Amino acid sequence: VQLQASGGGLVQGGGSLSLSCVASGNIDSINAIEWYRQSPGKERDLVAKITRVGVVDYSDSVKGRFTISRDSAKNTFYLQMNSLKPEDTAVYYCAAAWVAGRSWGQGTQVTVSS
Repeated sequence: VQLQASGGGLVQGGGSLSLSCVASGNIDSINAIEWYRQSPGKERDLVAKITRVGVVDYSDSVKGRFTISRDSAKNTFYLQMNSLKPEDTAVYYCAAAWVAGRSWGQGTQVTVSS
């Protein structure tokens, strides 16, 4: 499974951004798509997840502000981020959990100014 993430950028606090993650390869083997983020000096944290059957889950820090979704026809997964805060600044990664482990896309930088 290969993943290509895009959509990061610079936004003012309170603004919105949408990240995309295009999956290719053995798509049918994917059990879940996850979005992680990592700030300098911190661990990579899971922020959102969508399973094969469409069950979603969010970290408490983004619940109510971020929405994970998918377009199965395009093999594309999205992370809509609203009401962004400076503490959301991080490199965001999409990952595919599948039978052989976890595949990662390249990170995309999200910077939220105060």
